[in-house]
Amino acid sequence: MATQAPTNYDAQREKLAEYFDRTARKAWIDLTSDAKVSGIRATVRAGRERMRETLLSWLPEDLRRTRVLDAGCGTGALSVAAACRGAEVTGVDVAAGLVDIARERTPSFIGHGRIDWHAGDMLDPAFGEFEHVVLMDSLIHYPAEDIVATLAKLSERCGRSIVFTFAPHTAALGAMHKIGKIFPRSDRSPAIIPVAEAELRQRLASISGWQVRRTERVSSGFYTSQAMELVKL
Repeated sequence: MATQAPTNYDAQREKLAEYFDRTARKAWIDLTSDAKVSGIRATVRAGRERMRETLLSWLPEDLRRTRVLDAGCGTGALSVAAACRGAEVTGVDVAAGLVDIARERTPSFIGHGRIDWHAGDMLDPAFGEFEHVVLMDSLIHYPAEDIVATLAKLSERCGRSIVFTFAPHTAALGAMHKIGKIFPRSDRSPAIIPVAEAELRQRLASISGWQVRRTERVSSGFYTSQAMELVKL
């Protein structure tokens, strides 16, 4: 039986598309490049790099003949790294402008791998089935129930593992987001929603045939995110 779609998914997806394509496109292009950035953004950049390395370390080193969905691929760094291991990557992001940058940044040689870039909905079943799904900071703007509903939908088309991140509920993170000091007001992202790990684990138990294998938190200044791996039983 098909799982129920996330309740607020579509509405939030439109907000994210507008933010990344209009309000903060330049800021995020700089953040994901070698461009000089402010001290706050430097900590975010460092945290994102550590998180990307963590998620990649949970995937097999040899990804030849393996389909990987990079759901929320942004400007494409993780997709490129997976392709360099031989993966057949589908990189999808709701922000068409960031996908354009990802195409431009794709190296001319990525070994035996390949990448198909798409601007659209990561839940679109037309993208097919995958052995691994990666969602790096793609779900941090959703409450726990929508995170789990999204992962449940993806689990229907995934054969081995789903690695994702969420914003862990901590006193410090809650305070930072409450006062809205993550980014300057002019390009602040849609609200990040901290989620309690215990609640998330409890809700994830509802996804039949899958279990949590491991989790790891990355904190770097103004960046705090927690990785979690779901594996198919």
